[in-house]
Amino acid sequence: MSTFAPLTQLSDLDLSVRDAAREFASTVVEPVALKMDEEGKLDKAVLKGMFDAGLMGIEIPEQYGGSGFTFTQSCLVIEELAKADPAVSVVCDIQNTLINTSIIRWGTPEQKKEFLPRLAKDTVMSFCLSEASAGSDAFALKTTAMKKGDKYVINGDKMWISNAEEAAFYLVFANVNPGAGYKGITAFIVERNAPGFRVGKKESKLGLRASSTCELYFDNVEVHESRVLGKVGEGYKVAIGILNEGRVGIAAQMIGLAQGSFDHALAYMKERKQFGQSIANFQGVQFQYAQLATEIESARLLMLNAARLKDSGLPFVKEAAMAKLLCSQIAQKAASSACNWLGGMGFVHGKASKHYRDAKIGEIYEGTTNMQLQTIAKLLLKD
Repeated sequence: MSTFAPLTQLSDLDLSVRDAAREFASTVVEPVALKMDEEGKLDKAVLKGMFDAGLMGIEIPEQYGGSGFTFTQSCLVIEELAKADPAVSVVCDIQNTLINTSIIRWGTPEQKKEFLPRLAKDTVMSFCLSEASAGSDAFALKTTAMKKGDKYVINGDKMWISNAEEAAFYLVFANVNPGAGYKGITAFIVERNAPGFRVGKKESKLGLRASSTCELYFDNVEVHESRVLGKVGEGYKVAIGILNEGRVGIAAQMIGLAQGSFDHALAYMKERKQFGQSIANFQGVQFQYAQLATEIESARLLMLNAARLKDSGLPFVKEAAMAKLLCSQIAQKAASSACNWLGGMGFVHGKASKHYRDAKIGEIYEGTTNMQLQTIAKLLLKD
């Protein structure tokens, strides 16, 4: 049985946060979105603007320089940014739903004092779990961290690491005891300038091109034991716990993409005339966009419900998987429909075709569609 959050209506603060993010997205992100996509590079002014606007430390407590807001409010920001550019949205998403929350939840008082103010103000940190042999089977990772006095020596490679090019620190998952399997996995905070550490080439991707995705290389990288996040051998708990929240963030990103595609296409159809009237007035087309608008709103409510459950301290793993599954599917449908409705204009380089390319990743990262279905099925059997 699915759980429904006790709060479904957006509060005045929710609306204020959403509207501020919407204003930032339309005035700062939208004007340079296509340029960033063409160049495959995040505009430094956009990244600085997100920090200055408080969008990179949404849930960080005010005592550390953050906004002190809720997870739901993080999702509202992620959605609004994705309407303008999903690549910018994912930068914000990872920082808030994966990195900041990990430090808040598992960091020592010293780690919180050192990192949270920087993460809120001007510093990007990457989440480094995936490897060539560890994708959906995330805990098949081969990167090791062997104890040497009061330090750990990390060796191995990471793949598909988002925000790697912009990051100054990296939350790295490595195994301190490979013989113990996943129970040896431990989370470490690694500095970019650590000897033996190297950021590899940036991948040339189908979509989210302004968001950097790189390989990372660790060659006898020494990390002091004070940089272990959480307990030694319990990194798998950090990863599992935080990725459930991350999936709701991806759902927010995908529903923002869907809404952005829809809004762009509907505005075009209202203006574009054929046979003496706007395309939007043809009943056959009306049925299509009315259906899609209903599906977008339904998926958004599923996402918000999962976010509210998390904020309320209630179980939300199944709802997170459902939200990630459905929102990624609706994003692809909306982006494809937008290209169809724009006709030739949807096939040339522009917002519609960009969103079409960006949408594909939704069913791949932070748990593929099949993995979400498997999670949902397992939890349904337990109900």
